[in-house]
Amino acid sequence: MNERYMRNPLHRQRGISMTEALVALVLLSVGMLGIAGLFVETLRANRSATSRLHAVNLVNDMSDRILANRNAGEGYSLVAGALPSSKGCVVTNNCTAEDLAQDDLAQWVPEVRAVMPPDATGNPAVTVVDVVAGTSASDPDQYRIIIRWTEAGEPRPFSYSNVLVVTPGISES
Repeated sequence: MNERYMRNPLHRQRGISMTEALVALVLLSVGMLGIAGLFVETLRANRSATSRLHAVNLVNDMSDRILANRNAGEGYSLVAGALPSSKGCVVTNNCTAEDLAQDDLAQWVPEVRAVMPPDATGNPAVTVVDVVAGTSASDPDQYRIIIRWTEAGEPRPFSYSNVLVVTPGISES
């Protein structure tokens, strides 16, 4: 090309070259992939937070049931994987404190199984209520309420537990 052609401002390059456009496209693609990865991680964290929130609410629900029926003692004992049968309390007949405890468990365990995620093989979340009865009337009962579940993509299960100390026959003010 001749020198006079290159010096003329009308003949200089306008716009961008194909190489510049491709470099810009690659940089934009890398940024979008980073944003997509962050979005997926946010969804997973949100699902985990929701499961934890449900676990806290369900354990607190059982704690409230125990406080409302504080004389049931060992009636609230629940081994892992058990599904107690309903006694039909409150609706159709009057029940003992132990029957009401079993009725509470019969309502609570299916709630936990419906809300909490199952493990990779489809087994439901594990629910346990350990009861350590007091040795005397002044010695309080201790209830340990546990919900254990597995999140998708996590190697180990999560759990939430609460220890409730209740003196039988003493109502809260």
